[in-house]
Amino acid sequence: MLNENMKAIRKSKGLSQQELAVKLNVVRQTISKWEQGLSVPDSDMLISISEVLDTPVSVLLGETVTEPKADDLKVISEKLEVINLQLAQRASARRKILHWLFVSLCAFIVIIAVSIVMLNSPYLGWDYNDPETAVIGVLFHAFEWLFVRLAPLIFAGTVAGILLTRRKA
Repeated sequence: MLNENMKAIRKSKGLSQQELAVKLNVVRQTISKWEQGLSVPDSDMLISISEVLDTPVSVLLGETVTEPKADDLKVISEKLEVINLQLAQRASARRKILHWLFVSLCAFIVIIAVSIVMLNSPYLGWDYNDPETAVIGVLFHAFEWLFVRLAPLIFAGTVAGILLTRRKA
């Protein structure tokens, strides 16, 4: 059955054994053996054949394909509608979460920036003869230095994120 169907479908597609063999990366003799029924392709090759011939595997194997009834289509349509609704709800929930994360990050950046401005780098007046104080002062300075350079970029990104994730009317 497979051999006859494969040969008929190959010919209906206007392919020679050699052309089919090239598309499947096998030798022409392999196609000939399959079509004569002397051997059969493995499952992976059967899938490749079905893709190349643009034919379902079930047709290659000789199974009759029944058309779904109208009731079956209605049930499938209703299930797909439910799935689409669930996916839309999940996407909306993710968008809301992401939106509020952006808002929170934006507020956090503003709070830190205001704190840095109000404190006016208090570590600059510390006595750095104590090694622990020196380490803490250097850490404060490094944080402030990085924050001043990175915060505007992160803030701009969060504002863009807020605008992109806002609810569309």
